Formats: sequence, C-alpha cells, structure tokens
Amino acid sequence: MSDEETLESSSSDNESGQDDFEDPDFVAENVSDDDDDEQPGPSTAPTPTTSRRRPSQRGRGRKDQAKTRSRSPAQSAAQPEQSSEPWKTETDPDTAPQASRFMPRRPPGAQVDLHSGHTPKDLFLLYFAADTMRTICRNTNKQAARNQQKGSKYQWTDVDVEELHRFLGLLIYTSLVTLPSIQDYWKQSHILSVSLPAKVMPRDRFRSISWNIHLSDPEEDVINDQRKGTPQHDKLFRVKPLMDDIRTACQAHYHPKKELSVDERMVATKAKTGMTQYMKDKPNKWGIKLFVLAESNNGYTLNFNVYVGKAHTPSVHGLSYDAVMDLIQPSHLGTGYHIYMDNFYTSPKLFLSLGSMKFGACGTYRSNRKGCPSGRENALTSKSKRGSVRWIREDRLVFVKWMDTREVSVCSTIHPAFSGETIKRKVKEGPGRWVAKDIPCPTPIMAYNKYMGGVDLSDQLLQYYSTHRRTARWYRTLFLHFLDMGTTNAYILHCDISATQQVTPMTHNNFVAELVAQLCGVTQTGVPLQKSTSHVSVAIANVAEAKDKATAGRRVCQRCKQVDKKRFVTPWKCKACDVALCVIVDRNCFEEWHK
Repeated sequence: MSDEETLESSSSDNESGQDDFEDPDFVAENVSDDDDDEQPGPSTAPTPTTSRRRPSQRGRGRKDQAKTRSRSPAQSAAQPEQSSEPWKTETDPDTAPQASRFMPRRPPGAQVDLHSGHTPKDLFLLYFAADTMRTICRNTNKQAARNQQKGSKYQWTDVDVEELHRFLGLLIYTSLVTLPSIQDYWKQSHILSVSLPAKVMPRDRFRSISWNIHLSDPEEDVINDQRKGTPQHDKLFRVKPLMDDIRTACQAHYHPKKELSVDERMVATKAKTGMTQYMKDKPNKWGIKLFVLAESNNGYTLNFNVYVGKAHTPSVHGLSYDAVMDLIQPSHLGTGYHIYMDNFYTSPKLFLSLGSMKFGACGTYRSNRKGCPSGRENALTSKSKRGSVRWIREDRLVFVKWMDTREVSVCSTIHPAFSGETIKRKVKEGPGRWVAKDIPCPTPIMAYNKYMGGVDLSDQLLQYYSTHRRTARWYRTLFLHFLDMGTTNAYILHCDISATQQVTPMTHNNFVAELVAQLCGVTQTGVPLQKSTSHVSVAIANVAEAKDKATAGRRVCQRCKQVDKKRFVTPWKCKACDVALCVIVDRNCFEEWHK
C-alpha cells in the first residue's frame, strides 16, 4: 500500500544529531558550567521508587553529549543562596507554607449543557467541529487535485463533511476490530471477513481518501517548504490547522480539578522529520514527542505542545522550564492549582515562578540541579534504614529525601515535609526473612505517587482503542493521534456528565462502538449482511464508441491477483464491492469471490 512508511532510524539533514536542550538549571557533578547538559529522561510511572528508576543519560544512543553554550553570570546569580543548614529528620516538625486559594476560572468539569442528552457523536464533534471538518475537506480536495495533475491514476470525487464522518468512523472501527492490513477489512471470502466497512464505503474510496487526507492548504505548504533552514519555517505547518483546533477544544469543553500533571508522550514513528526523538525507556522508543498537561484524576488531555527540536533562538531558562510554562495558562485555568512533574522539569527556579503565579508544584528532582541542597550534614547514606527521612526547608521550597529501596528526592511548595503518613514495605529481619511493616513516608512523596499519573493514565486510555498505523507521511501519524485524543477526551466527558447526572456511564468499548455506528450512519446492533442479489456484475466503464468497447475501463481482477497470483484484466466489477472480477466461462472469479 503506497501510504505505508518504511521505518527509518534517524532524523533528516543537520538535525539528525542529538538535540541541545539548553537547560541552564542542570549542572553535572564536578563539571564546570560550560560542560554538557543532560538529555530529558522519559516519563515513568507515578511512583518514584526503584523499580522504575529514571536513567541519567538519554539521548539518541550517542556516547558524547553536544556542547551547550556557557551560562551567563547573571543567570547563575539569579539562583537563591544556599545555607549550610543540616538535613532534618522525620522527628523535626515542619509547617507547609500557606497555599494559594483554589480559584478556577470556571466550575470544574464538563463545560456543556448538563440538562440535555449528549450522544457519543455529539461529544466527539466538540473536538472535530464543523469548521474543522470543512477545512480538512477543502484541503484534502486540493491535495487530490494536485496529485492528479502529477499523474495519479485513481478516480477522485470531492469529499464532503458527511463522507469524512464515515471515513473517521471507519478509522476508529479499525481500533475496535484489529486486522493485519487495511485491505483485510474489505475481504469478502476470507476467514477474517467483516461486513461493516464494505457497507459504509468502498475499499478503493477509503484508500484514496487515506492517500490524500491533508490538514493544511497545499499551496501554502509550498511557500512554507521554501523557508526550510530559516527561523520562518514552521515544521508543524502541515498539522497546525487541526492541532490548533484540537488544543482549543480540549481547553474549551472541560475545566480541570485541582491536581494536574505534566509529562512527555511519544507518538510512535521513525519518519525522517527532524523532530523524531529516541527515548530508550519509553514503550515507543522512536517517535514525535509531545509535552502534555493532563488532569491527574481522569487523564483528560488539557493542553499539549509538539517538540520540534532545537530552536533557532536560544532559550533563556531552558527547555524544561519553558515546556511547563507554555502549558500553564493562568488566564484560562485560574489559580491555586497543584502541578506535579518528574525530575526533568523540577527546579527551584521553575517552582518559585509557578508560586508567583499562585500555582503549587511538587516533583522529583535531581540532586545536582542548580539551587538544590547537596553536601549537607546528616544526609542519607547507603546504610540508612528503609523509611529514613531527611528534609530541608528554604522559604516555600521543601526538599525531601526518603530511603526506600534507593534514595528518592522530592521538592514541593505545597506540602509539609512529614505528617506521620506510613506505607507498607517488606523489611528484612534476618537471613531470608522478610516482614511487611509500616514505614514512614514523607507527605510530598505520598502526594506525588497519587497525582503524578495523569499523563500516564491518558496514554493508557489512548492505547486501548488507538487508530495508529504506519503511514507514508509523518503528519498523517499526528492526524491519527489527534483523532485518538478527540475520541478519548469525548469518553472522559461522557463519564463526567454521567457522574453529574448520577447515571451509569457506558463502558469505554461500548462508547467507541456507538461512536463508530453514529459516524458511519448504521445501527449499534450491526449492519446486516448484504443479500446475494445486491452483488451484481456491472461494466466498469460506460463506453459509447464501439471501437473502445474492447479495452476501455479494464482493471486487474482482484481474485486472480490475490489467489492465483496472476494479472488478468477485466471490464467487469461487483457493483456493491467496487472490486474488479472476471466473469467468463472458464474463470468466474465473481462467483468465487462472493462464496
């Protein structure tokens, strides 16, 4: 199939090397400020325990890190001064700073009319609204016309919004019913045969839309491509119309509760884009990376940004700082929110900036990050008992270290160091003897374990029914991801509305199945199999001239091609299936195909 991509292993042009993340907050141990930055680590499960330890080096498999520019003295001087206060223990009292009052801009929850019914299609079309669909149709039709001018032989009629709904419905259907290839969904005489796709749309029509689906204006693509290598070039231009609409819809139709999490998400691809990243500890090691803000409790994707690689303009504060600040919008959210993040993002500078915006923050941190305490008296050692706690407070910032199977470090602006919480762990009490005991656990770590998993939960929901397939173009990969994002957020809205109305929500599977039925214009009970009388043989082309009747409109017989591995052309096709099939005395492929 022409739209399947061959997996490549590196990015294109001069961006194939390791990215310089320009993060002045991170300082390698025993290295001067002019030395290398560390690559951002992949997201892990919420718990910061040893079973999911974050690696310290994560690049594209290279041993040497790219040199970063030196940091100015002004940047270094901006860091808070470190005192020599020793580490305190769990027996020392601590008081959390006064938290900012939680004042959301809108009532948390779904921002829809809760007194009217909302079908799965209604909720889905909040993210793929009429204007968005018309834009996709217009640009897809333009792209098809350009391809035909270049010599493409397939037949094309302009796609409209109703047909695009059916196309999206079939894409989502492929996430419910998984078959090895797209062609298998239209096979009629096969053990894997399914009836729905052929009833909704002919296979060749589905494939032609897949080949031509386009989100941006093809004429403007040409202008943007001419700017490659300059600051004016937009790497995301081909997905920007849909990406902006989806992002706006995510924020418009749901307002989050208090706890949010920031993390990375990988959209699997090995396309040569200049944006493709390698993260060895991610399930999808190669892909396009997104920075995502999600609600911790239900995994709703609130905001996201696609990472496009090293910027033309150096960052003042570093990638990790900018990634979080770009996702947080006080004018939209309000104040008093608690943001949870992992050790790639956490820094005293970021947490103090969030505090000035009346946001609380909590996250694991790297001990050699600028502004974090190190080398103090009474620190944890490798011989410290499991459950040992050490902490230091510096104004609003509390730095906590806890000994589990390894040392865990967390920074917070919203919690006391320790409030008496315990957690069950197995402790060795003799040779081969392990006993479950309650050991102390710092308050910030308890909260981190509880609320950090918002993006992980979102990724999990996305993967349950994912339309992701290998494609010939990277922007189609992101298009499928945005389709999954709209479907998943629509289901989360459905659950929130059902909880408000005190009714039992549909299961995720039933919701997606009902969405497919409504988009495709069929009933949930399933489409009945076509009667044999609907499969009739008709001429492929209507030819008036007698001299053209012998050869006009002939196509390769699909049964001869797939079963007999031969290429016979025929002027006949099945009207219902739109499949070319031989109808002659000694080779009745039409009859065999429909058995």
